[in-house]
Amino acid sequence: MSHVMDIPSLILLSVGLAMDAFSVALVAGFGLGKIKFMDTAKVSSSFGVAHIVMPILDWLMGSTIIGFIQRWDHWVAFILLAFVGGRMIQEGWDEASGEINACDLLNFTSLVMFTVAVSIDALAVGLSFSLQELSIWVPSLYMGAGTLVFTFIGLTIGNKTGARFGKKAQIVGGLILIFIGLRVVITHIFQ
Repeated sequence: MSHVMDIPSLILLSVGLAMDAFSVALVAGFGLGKIKFMDTAKVSSSFGVAHIVMPILDWLMGSTIIGFIQRWDHWVAFILLAFVGGRMIQEGWDEASGEINACDLLNFTSLVMFTVAVSIDALAVGLSFSLQELSIWVPSLYMGAGTLVFTFIGLTIGNKTGARFGKKAQIVGGLILIFIGLRVVITHIFQ
């Protein structure tokens, strides 16, 4: 497997794969209150590492498990994103709820759940690289780095925006997560 993807294509692929992570980070930033640099780095690193590991795993496994994964990956992403999006909308409407936490990426369980949800697309990339006999090692680093950077930016912007708009940002964020989940399912159905 000696074929290598050109740098402009790697950058475009990395940015494209990072957009779900950016969107989730932006939405999560709405409700996190004052976020510390180390927390932002932890979330960004988690998303970035997943975007390195997932395509490598699938590339190494090749087509052995792709049939199973392709049957369920879009539904898993949709269910996770719709569930959290629905909770965010509910909390945004709930006057009694002073704390916004449906999309709390600082909580370990939420972080793992969202890391899986935003990196499912990266998993599929590994098989396509394998089938095209492209090396995955350098591209996976680009994917991880791009995702890390975009996640960091998304959390930072979302955090500043959320502080300004509060529960309205929570409702909009919930709708965005549901939309992302629907987009994943619709894209899969019409492939």
